[in-house]
Amino acid sequence: MSIVTVNPATGEELERYQEFSQDEIDLRLDRAVASFNRHRMTSFSERSRKMTRVAEILETEARTLGEIMTREMGKPIRQAEGEARKCATGCRYYAEHAEGFLMPELVQTDAHKSYVAFQPLGPILAVMPWNFPFWQVIRFAAPALMAGNVALLKHASSVTGCALALEDVFRRAGFDNDEFQTLVVSSRAVQGIIDDPRVKAVTLTGSTGAGRSVGSEAGNRIKPSVLELGGSDPFIVLADADLDKAVATGVQSRMQNNSQSCIAAKRFIVEAPIAEEFTRRFVEKMESLTVGDPMDEATDVGPLARADLRDDVHDQVERSLKQGAQLLTGGRKLEGKGFFYAPTVLGGIQPGMVAFEEEIFGPVASISVARDVDHAVELANQTTFGLGGAVFTEDRAKGEEVALRLEVGSAFVNGMVKSDPRLPFGGVKESGYGRELSHYGIREFVNIKTVWIG
Repeated sequence: MSIVTVNPATGEELERYQEFSQDEIDLRLDRAVASFNRHRMTSFSERSRKMTRVAEILETEARTLGEIMTREMGKPIRQAEGEARKCATGCRYYAEHAEGFLMPELVQTDAHKSYVAFQPLGPILAVMPWNFPFWQVIRFAAPALMAGNVALLKHASSVTGCALALEDVFRRAGFDNDEFQTLVVSSRAVQGIIDDPRVKAVTLTGSTGAGRSVGSEAGNRIKPSVLELGGSDPFIVLADADLDKAVATGVQSRMQNNSQSCIAAKRFIVEAPIAEEFTRRFVEKMESLTVGDPMDEATDVGPLARADLRDDVHDQVERSLKQGAQLLTGGRKLEGKGFFYAPTVLGGIQPGMVAFEEEIFGPVASISVARDVDHAVELANQTTFGLGGAVFTEDRAKGEEVALRLEVGSAFVNGMVKSDPRLPFGGVKESGYGRELSHYGIREFVNIKTVWIG
C-alpha cells in the first residue's frame, strides 16, 4: 500500500511513500527497545546538547522546513517559518529545564531516607495531526526524549514528508537513529502498535473520535495516554472591551493556520451593547484578508488541508443557515485549483445550531449575542468541548473572574489563546485529558516512583 501526499493549494500529487510492512514495524519496535536501554542511561547534559542542536537546525533551516509544511498542508509560508522557530524554542526550553523538572524530590517520613524519583517508561507512541505538523511533534518529542524515553511517531499520512524531515533533523542533531523514529503507516496500524507490549504509552492530538479510539485501546492495555482533542473555543467580548484589539485579535485567532487550529477562537460571544459595532468591524476585517497562494509572503489565508475537509466545512455552514443563522460574509467554496474557502462570518448563532454545537475546522466565525456577563459565561460553557477560551475587557479583575469560570484548560484575558512551552496545555470534557508542555508535560510519561530506605 502507498501513502500519497497532495499539495492543497493546487490539488496536485506531491509524493508516494511505501507503507511499512508488519515485519518492518516489528523491526522498528525491537530497535526502539534496544535504543531505549541505551538512551535511558545517558546524562541530562548529553541529551541537552543534542536537543539544543535540534533547536539550532530548526532555526537555521526554518525556511526550508517551512516550505515542506506549506507544500503538504497549505499554511502560509510566514506562519510555517514561525512554526519551525517556535519548535526551536520548545526544544531549548526542555534542554534547559528537564533535569530540574525531574530532579528527585526528598520527602520527610519515618524512613532514614525517602524520596520521589522520576524515571522514563520506554518507547512512547505519538499519533499526531497534520495542522501543526512540526510543533505538535516537538511538544511531545522534546520532553519525552529529555526524560530518557524514545519516540515513535505515527504522523498524519498527508504530512509524511514533514514526519521524515523531523526524523532527519533529530538524527543530524546527534540522536541515535532509533531514538526518534517515524513509522510510515496508515491509521489501520495504530491499534496493533498500541497493543504491542514494547510500546509503553501513547499520546494523541486529533479529533474526539480518534481520541475515543486511542484512549480506549490504551486503557484496555493499561497504558498511560494523553489526549489533546478538538475545541470550540469561546471568545467573549464584554461591553467595556477595547474593540480595536478585540476585533484584530479575534480575526487573528479565528484565521491562524488557515483557521485549522484546535485552540482557534470559533464562537464569538459578544455582550449586547457592543454587539452590532463589533460585528460590523469584524466582518470588515475578515473581508480584508488576502486568500491565495500560501507560498506568497502577502497571503493571509491559504487552502484547507484536504478537499473533504473543505466539503465538511461548507456542509456545516449550509446546515447552520437552514437552522436560521445569518450569512454576513463568505459561505462559499472558492473557484479554481486547490481547496480554498472564503472567510465566513455567521450571525445570530443560538445553542442548538450546528455552528454552536460542532467544531468547525475552517474559516468560519460564529457570533452570538449575550445579555450580560453571566449569560456570556453560560453560553461559553454550553459545549461538550473545553480546550481554550478568551475574554476581552478593560477590567482585568473582571476578566480574571470570568476566566476562572470558564470550563477550559487554558483561559486568556485580553489575548489570543496559544500554547507556550512554559505553561501546561490540554483540555477538559471532550477536549481530552492530560497535559503537554511545562513541567506537567514532561511528567506525563515517567514512572513517579517512591523510594523508601529504612
